[in-house]
Amino acid sequence: MKPFVPGKGRRLSRRDLALSANALAERLLGCIIERTLGDGRIVAGRIVETEAYLGVPDKACHSFGGRRTVRVEPMYGPAGTAYLYFTYGMHTCMNVVCGAPGEPVAVLLRALEPVAGVDAMRVHRSTRPSGKGKSVPQKMLPKDDDLCRGPASLCRALALGLDLTGGDLCTSDVIRLVDGTLTDDERASIRRTARVG
Repeated sequence: MKPFVPGKGRRLSRRDLALSANALAERLLGCIIERTLGDGRIVAGRIVETEAYLGVPDKACHSFGGRRTVRVEPMYGPAGTAYLYFTYGMHTCMNVVCGAPGEPVAVLLRALEPVAGVDAMRVHRSTRPSGKGKSVPQKMLPKDDDLCRGPASLCRALALGLDLTGGDLCTSDVIRLVDGTLTDDERASIRRTARVG
């Protein structure tokens, strides 16, 4: 695998992302999500776990039954729309909208392998999710391998907030998806399971 260079990879296009949720969940594995911070630094992670949400017939999907609220509206956008939401009163999670226009399907990013900006990720993870600025005790800080394990953790590590929901991942200056690859061994190790939780 080639070494990662922030800001240099081929950005995924709308055509790359306009797939079924199941197909995109697999397509995103090995791809990179990059986030440009306010000071110009880039934090990035390689996508290693995803979860498909199948829209109107899917009881676990926010758009189940055709639900259409202010929060869920980005899911009805074009492929490549970022859908971020707040859950349990403290966590932000990020999805990539896919499918045809008006079809509310998306892929949740569940885990990343950090590839750039690990120092900044550590700082982001060292404050409590409430955003009150209180530090997490040193002994409770995650190891680097765990910085982006779990959908809420990866959003905190990359400073992905609700202000990004509805943004266009194909054109945004602050968040982008970059094409990636899987080794033969990685591709052979892909597992499809029931959803977590």
